[in-house]
Amino acid sequence: MRHTDIVIVGAGPAGLCLANALSGADLSIVLVEQQSDDALREPAFDGREIALTQKSVTFLKTLGVWARIDAHAKSQLADARIFNGSSPFALKIGHALSGHAELGWLVSNHLIRRAAFDAVGHRRASGADIRIIASERVIDIDTDASGARVRLESGETIAAQLVVAADSRFSATRRMLGIAADMHDFGKSMLVCCMTHDAPHDHAAWEWFGHRQTLALLPMNPDPETGAHRSSVVVTLDARDTERLNALDADAFNREIERRFERRLGTMALRTTRHVYPLVSVYPKRFVAKRFATVGDAAVGMHPVTAHGFNFGLAGIEMLSRGIGDARAAGLDIAGDALLARYEQKHRQETRPLYLITRFITEIYTRDSLPARVARDAMLRIGERLTPFKRAVAMSLAGR
Repeated sequence: MRHTDIVIVGAGPAGLCLANALSGADLSIVLVEQQSDDALREPAFDGREIALTQKSVTFLKTLGVWARIDAHAKSQLADARIFNGSSPFALKIGHALSGHAELGWLVSNHLIRRAAFDAVGHRRASGADIRIIASERVIDIDTDASGARVRLESGETIAAQLVVAADSRFSATRRMLGIAADMHDFGKSMLVCCMTHDAPHDHAAWEWFGHRQTLALLPMNPDPETGAHRSSVVVTLDARDTERLNALDADAFNREIERRFERRLGTMALRTTRHVYPLVSVYPKRFVAKRFATVGDAAVGMHPVTAHGFNFGLAGIEMLSRGIGDARAAGLDIAGDALLARYEQKHRQETRPLYLITRFITEIYTRDSLPARVARDAMLRIGERLTPFKRAVAMSLAGR
C-alpha cells in the first residue's frame, strides 16, 4: 500500500493548481487522472475560453501559472455589453468602474491546463513531493477518523490523510462519498468555437439574449495568421438545434452564425474545431465529508453566463490550501473536521449567492414570451442609468 498525505482526484486545472498551492507546505501529494500523460502535457483545444478576474490572475501569478501562458494568448476583457433581442441597445459595463485597466482576461482552457501542468513540473523539479498517476481511475474511497484509503482500478490502494475531488461537476468521487447535489439541467447545449469577423469587437464581451437562443462573444486577440478580428463564439440552443448547427459544413455554419448575429460583425469565418457541451449547473449538498473535500467544478458547477466558474474554483483552492498549510505549520491535522468545516462555510458564503442569482438571471433572460422580452428590455434600460449597479457588476467581474 502506498502512503501519502493528500490524494487529489483529477489533474485538470483545479487539481493541478491545488497541488501547486500545497507544494510549499512539506506535504506528499498524489494526483490521480484518467487521461494519459501525453494528454496532460499537451491538452487539445476544447473550445472553451475562460474569463479570469483580476483576483484569479493574481493567484495564478503566485502559482507560476500565468507566466507560462503566451502573452499573445491572453486577451484583454475591457468591457461587457448585454443585449436583448434585436434591439441595438445594450447595457454597457465599462472597465473604468472596476478601478482596473480591464475587467479581466480571456485565456483558452487548454492553455491554462498546459501551464498548470508545467508549473507543477517545475515544483517537482525543485523538490516538491508531487506524483501524477495518469491513465488511472479511482473505483472506491473509504474514510474514517484515522485516515482515508483510495483504491485504483489497477488494484493499488493509496492511504492518505485527505482526499480531494477535482474531477468535474459530475464528480464520481463526490458520489462515492454519498454526497448528493442539486443539478439543474437547462435542456440546452452550448456550441463553442473560434471565429474571425469583419467588425472590431473593441475587446468587449457580448451576452445576447435573443429569441430561442443566447449568444455570447468573447473577444480574443487578432488571428495570428491573418490579423483578422477574432472572437470565441458561444451559441446556446435547445440540444437538438445545437446538434443540427454542429452538423453543418463550414460554409453553411459561417452563414448561419452571421444570420444569428444579425450580421453585426459582418462576414464571419470558422477558425477552429467546434465543441458542444450540455448546459447543467451543479451545487452539492456538502462540500466536505470525513477527510474529504471538493474543489473546482466538483464543488460548484456554475452556469457560464456570469463567467465565475473557474474563478470560484481558484478562490476555493486558495482558501483550502491556506487552511491546510496553516494546520501543517502548527502541527495540526491537515484534514481535521474543524478545518474542513471552515472551508465549507466560507466557500459556500462566497459562492451560494451568485449561484442562485445566476439561476434567476438565466430563468428570466431566457424566457421567450413577449412580457418577458419587454421586461428584460426595461430592466436593461433601467440598469444602464444606475451607475452604482453597473459599478457593482464591474467589480464582481473583476473579482473584487
